[in-house]
Amino acid sequence: MTNLDMLLLKGPQGNVENGLDELRYAILAQGIPANSEGMSELRMYIWLILLNAPPLRTDVYLDLVRQGASPAHAKIQNDAFRTFPSDPLFRRRVTQNSITRVLNAVAWRLNDAHEARVNGWQSPPTLSEFGGSPSTIMSRTSFGGNTRNDGASTSNDAEQIGYVQGMNVLCGPFLYVARSEVEAFTGFERFITHECPGYVRGAMDGVHKGVALVDRVLEVVDPKLYTHLMDKNLPAKLWAFAPVLTLSACTPPLLEVLRLWDFLFAYGPHLNILCIVAQLVLIRDHILDSPTPGVIVQKLPPLNAAKLMGMATSFASKIPEDMYEDIIYHAK
Repeated sequence: MTNLDMLLLKGPQGNVENGLDELRYAILAQGIPANSEGMSELRMYIWLILLNAPPLRTDVYLDLVRQGASPAHAKIQNDAFRTFPSDPLFRRRVTQNSITRVLNAVAWRLNDAHEARVNGWQSPPTLSEFGGSPSTIMSRTSFGGNTRNDGASTSNDAEQIGYVQGMNVLCGPFLYVARSEVEAFTGFERFITHECPGYVRGAMDGVHKGVALVDRVLEVVDPKLYTHLMDKNLPAKLWAFAPVLTLSACTPPLLEVLRLWDFLFAYGPHLNILCIVAQLVLIRDHILDSPTPGVIVQKLPPLNAAKLMGMATSFASKIPEDMYEDIIYHAK
């Protein structure tokens, strides 16, 4: 029995936050055990714990599915077949019908929340609803320094959350690791409404903020590489939109994406910004020596989660306090 098994079996001994810290450290130090196809009896359960996603009655999900095509159905259908199309493990386990059902259910859920607030059926969202205080943030107490609390989102912010292109890629890993569509729906909906509502709100301002932060972080941790890319007219806005939006899930292989997401859910999805920069730094010599660096950064090499995690954590202590706060809250 692994340490993770023991932690989950015993539960937190006294202080819940201390128990979560133990769980996070076990993930960082040992990883979540899985087979050669990335399947694990623990992974989805751990993701739901880290996302603080309460159990959902199956009937609630089924009621959303029975509503049929959502207002975003045409977009969803257009995106569903693009979800990890070249990954045989994913295509064997997850059907386009499953992707379509879960995305339409989420779209209905977001649409219902929007209508309820527009018509005054509910009070404006609280901190624990759309874009609330991040329970899985890697605070500076882990890697030095402090964090801020920006407070609740506004009602207008919540009303603008809806289906956007790219949500299918964010949904895919949940469907791959979950034991049911209900589990996948529960984790995915919780993730987009609490961890990164800014990625799926209106003009996707959170993604644009994240892209800008990629440049800012690179300038701090590797000024030479940053200057080289700027001289070649390759700011992050030309290549980093998809890695930011999808938490690097757009970069194969899927098994490494799952390992990276274990880390991001444990210590905060905002660390994806540091992981994207780490991908560049790992291949810095190749970029600096290449006559066509644009080709390299627009199609980053396969993920290596262990290397990215180690490098991203090393970056955290080098980043100025105000910039780190921007990283933590950029997706809210």
